[in-house]
Amino acid sequence: MKLDSYWLDTAPPFIAACEGPVDGHADVVVIGAGFTGLSAAQALGKRGASVTVVDAGRVGGGASGRNGGQVNTGVAQDFVALVAQLGIERASACYRAYADAVDTVERLIVEENIDCDYVASGKLKLAAKPHHFAHLEKTAELIRRAVDPHVELIDGERIRAEVQSDSFYGGLLQRHGGQMHMGRFVVGLADAAVRRGARIFEHAPVTSIVKDGAAHRVVTARGEVRAKQVFIATGPSRHGPFGWYRRRLAPVGSFIVVTEPLSPALLAQMLPNRRAYTTTRLMHNYFRVTPDARLLFGGRARFTASERPSDAKSGRILQQGLATMFPLLAAARIDYCWGGLVDMSADRLPHAGQHDGIYFSMGYSGHGTQMSTHMGQVMADVMDGRTDRNPWDESEWSAIPGHTGKPWFLPLVGTYYRIKDLFY
Repeated sequence: MKLDSYWLDTAPPFIAACEGPVDGHADVVVIGAGFTGLSAAQALGKRGASVTVVDAGRVGGGASGRNGGQVNTGVAQDFVALVAQLGIERASACYRAYADAVDTVERLIVEENIDCDYVASGKLKLAAKPHHFAHLEKTAELIRRAVDPHVELIDGERIRAEVQSDSFYGGLLQRHGGQMHMGRFVVGLADAAVRRGARIFEHAPVTSIVKDGAAHRVVTARGEVRAKQVFIATGPSRHGPFGWYRRRLAPVGSFIVVTEPLSPALLAQMLPNRRAYTTTRLMHNYFRVTPDARLLFGGRARFTASERPSDAKSGRILQQGLATMFPLLAAARIDYCWGGLVDMSADRLPHAGQHDGIYFSMGYSGHGTQMSTHMGQVMADVMDGRTDRNPWDESEWSAIPGHTGKPWFLPLVGTYYRIKDLFY
């Protein structure tokens, strides 16, 4: 069992990274070479801006290369709860923003000819308890009435035609969305940014950002570059001068295992429609079939950061959950196990805009694949003066109470969620 991301291990190499020191001038310095930063670099390059991208690690080495591989509409929160929190108009705008984000991913794949095994199969949210399905009925009715008439409710009598498991009592199908190979997509997006003129520096952690007249000096371990604008797209970075952002994000670990390749007949029996799946539990699971016929199975497992060798412990928990949900896979070999950090905001909504003259977008809260890619394009417009393009611009972003940057409270949250799952 490799303690590595399947997406990164099976992706083509990114060979266009810049050698030598970080230096010179740029119109924009982008900090972070994940979906957000690379999408912004591609969009800025298209309009003729000079762009330098710096990352503390490799292209896609953070959340962009360590997630569940789903590209779906629908906000991170339950839509009924979001309406209660924000009102129907604002909640519907959030939902539409995620639908737009799926469209952005699909457009970029075609526009830049990215080979990433994209399949538009939709997402099926699975009710783990009978009363969860009753809540999904209310959710479906509200979504249909407010924003998306195409969602479909699948009752308990039909659910086994979708998922061959005794664990579920129905589901909510959202057809707009799909899945892809995340490693291939992120490398394809990086290659597209380079074709548009961007310089990308890997293994160049930022140590400081210094105001320099009307511009900024971005200092890295490999040198420094001066830019008119700076865009922070780091997610839950635990390194560098990003304390203001760290106090507003809880970096929650999410963990994934991937099985050995499975027989086509077995997969056709278990998951005939090969959708992206997620469950309704607070300590939920998500799963899908990979392009080479493996089952990817993920979830919170434990409320802790992702660090070797503790990822293996989370992997064993997930393996047990997989065997419970799909007894036919109890003996399946696990080939990959890894973890990643989810940049969870307190309201579980993205946040984007400006702070101290520096642009940022982050806080995707576990639904970042499509939204991060979309927000890279959006923030390119914002930096070009089109502030109206930002769907999250009006949201206030207060620090998480008691949070100074190190998430000491995560074990307590995990215990709370486990107890609540017993009764919810």
